[in-house]
Parts: sequence; C-alpha cells; structure tokens
Amino acid sequence: MQGLPTIILVGPMGAGKSTIGRLLAAELKRAFFDSDHEIEARCGANIAWIFDVEGERGFRDRETAMLRELAGREAIVLATGGGAVLREDNRQALRERGTVVYLATSVEQQIRRTARDRNRPLLRHGDPEQVLRELFAKRDPLYRATADLTVRTDRRGPRAVVNEIIRRTKRLSDPLDLKA
Repeated sequence: MQGLPTIILVGPMGAGKSTIGRLLAAELKRAFFDSDHEIEARCGANIAWIFDVEGERGFRDRETAMLRELAGREAIVLATGGGAVLREDNRQALRERGTVVYLATSVEQQIRRTARDRNRPLLRHGDPEQVLRELFAKRDPLYRATADLTVRTDRRGPRAVVNEIIRRTKRLSDPLDLKA
C-alpha cells in the first residue's frame, strides 16, 4: 500500500513482532526486516552467544547500529528486539523514521509464548516469570513513550492484529480518510 510510512514494531519478547511483522509486510507488499535476525546474520552468531561473549552492552551497541541502518530504509516493516527502546538514541531514531507500533501483551501471554524458546538470553537465569515482570515494569513506559499506536496482541490472531495496524496507521497518515 502506497502512502503509508515505514512501520516499526516494538514490544516485549513474545508479543508477536516477528510473526505479525512478516504478515504485515506481505499484506503491504513491503520488505520485512527483524533487527535481531539481521544482527545474527551479520555476526554469524545467535543473540545468546553475543550476550555471552560481548555482554548486554556489546549486544546493545550492535543493536543501535543495526536499528539506525534499517530504520533509514524507505517503506519497510521492521520488527525490533524487546530491548530496542532502552536507549534514548534508539527511541528517537525509531520515532523519526517511521510509525512506531507497540505490540502490547500480558506477562502471562509472554510466558506461554516463550516457554520452550531457549534462545532468550534474559530468560536463561532465574525465574522467567519474575524476569518478565521486571522487564515489563521497566520497559512498558518506554514502549508507550516511543509508540504512535498501541495494539494489544493477547488472545488475538496475527491477522486481526495486522488488520488493526493497517487500519489505524492509515488513519494516522490521513485522518480525513473516512474509509480508514
């Protein structure tokens, strides 16, 4: 669809950013990028390994560079990592370069969606539910401050979420369009 800006998805792990991003990009006939997957492809290593070797700060430095590169592209759909909003530089770059959509989900939904995923470095130590609750408390205000739109993903199919994002993004782009 022409006329819509780059759409950038933010939110916690397990919110559905990658799944929804791929569907959204297909519906809009746009390229899709997942910043974590792009970092892995460039480094030749998975996120967990980067965390182990370089620490969270090293990973976040790579993430900032990748977000700047990807967000600079025209008319794409970009799924970010859950911690992309931790740095003010990242939040500003995302806000300036597209429509930011916060895919909000409950901690309970995150637990269900990440239970079998062993490639989540922040969930490998301690009680996953407690970690997710702590991350939510810290990051939710940052997601909300960064986002142009907030869309709930709990108990909703990816298609329904995609349709809502398209409808609401159209309305943001052209508030006088009565069909949006």
